[in-house]
Amino acid sequence: MASAAAAGAPPGPAAPRGRKSVTGTRKAVAALFLLPALVLLGALVVYPIGYSLVRSFFDSSGDGFAGADNYKALFTDDSIRTALKNNVIWVVFAPTVSTALGLVFAVLTERVRWGTAFKLVVFMPMAISMLAAGIIFRLVYDQDPDKGAANAVWVGVHDTFAQSSAFPKAHPGRQSPLVAEGGGFVTKAAVHTGQPVTLPLVGVAPDQLPDGVRKAVAAKAEPGKVTGSTWQDFTRGKGVGKLGAPDPSEVGYAGMRIEAVKNGKVVASTEAAGDGTFTLPASADGARLRLPAANFREPYNGVEWLGPTLVTPAVIGAYVWMWAGFAMVLIAAGLAGVPRELLEAARVDGASEWQVFRKVTVPLLAPVLAVVTVTLMINVLKVFDLVYIIAPGSSQDDANVLALELYRKGFAEGRPGIASAIAVLLLLLVIPVMLFNIRRLRREVRR
Repeated sequence: MASAAAAGAPPGPAAPRGRKSVTGTRKAVAALFLLPALVLLGALVVYPIGYSLVRSFFDSSGDGFAGADNYKALFTDDSIRTALKNNVIWVVFAPTVSTALGLVFAVLTERVRWGTAFKLVVFMPMAISMLAAGIIFRLVYDQDPDKGAANAVWVGVHDTFAQSSAFPKAHPGRQSPLVAEGGGFVTKAAVHTGQPVTLPLVGVAPDQLPDGVRKAVAAKAEPGKVTGSTWQDFTRGKGVGKLGAPDPSEVGYAGMRIEAVKNGKVVASTEAAGDGTFTLPASADGARLRLPAANFREPYNGVEWLGPTLVTPAVIGAYVWMWAGFAMVLIAAGLAGVPRELLEAARVDGASEWQVFRKVTVPLLAPVLAVVTVTLMINVLKVFDLVYIIAPGSSQDDANVLALELYRKGFAEGRPGIASAIAVLLLLLVIPVMLFNIRRLRREVRR
């Protein structure tokens, strides 16, 4: 019976010719399609990493085995140590500031009509290459306020509250009754009422004289008062002028401040009129006249953005300008998926907007914020273009980072062994961040 039943049973399914993958494709076919990608991966990633690791144990010529000498140089070479320190600054501040700005932009533009336009403008720098951004910010940070936008704004704000002097280059000429003291000038002898005083100066370009100047006039004596005049004691061209006395072509120093000083104390002060004349009260009798240093203050030229002190923060600012838009777009996408019911429930319970943002919005966006921060951390570890282009040669050592030092050691200094060791160090610094990101992504998939 059993044999009969077996004889009458329908035949089972034929055995498969080859195992299939979960997508239904034979593994051999899948491997064949992946082969070009695997070859490229090996040629462009695996081989360079392996070769750099091997090369890091050899000297500059590549023939002599150097052992761990190249790795010792990573912690003894001053330029590499500076680069490592700057990389730490980059990793701490650049991703943090970019992510924070992206979060603020994404939240604040969520409810406004022009939010999309604003996001477009903020994201637009991402379309610019690092090279172009570096050139732009090299100009922005130019020391000359007439060229650099940053210093143009800074100088404008500064001069609103503290005007620079109109006589920065003025100084006494020949046979002058003035001597230098404390950044300004004082008369050699005391002055007395009824005796006009002459305070001639030179050194101010005619086109730099302040508004309101007029033809210089010799002051007249006034009883009970100290009078005098201060002027540009210089005649242009071939004219022959008289030293120590105003000539017809010479102009007064309008607005020049004059102080009468006795025993180290200012007993009287005044400002010169447009023709350079001035008058002091009787209390100035027996005092020495002083032209204070404020008259000769150099024009404020702004901040030295690309100097040794501020060059790294300045370059980080350029990076934030480029990547804040990237952070904003990703965070805005995450914010679109936040349940509105939770936000409204918090508001109904009496939470302020700041409390809703801090205790509801930010915790719900934590996975997105982690993705953005980790991505930017990996990105800043290999930053090169901005530092190389923005930092001038005089400050490049102070702005140095590992990727730039790798280039300098490998190409400018001809030390490929140390350059390979720096490359291995960069790989080791990136791996923990990548592993953290992979683990976080796996946890997200399990949820």
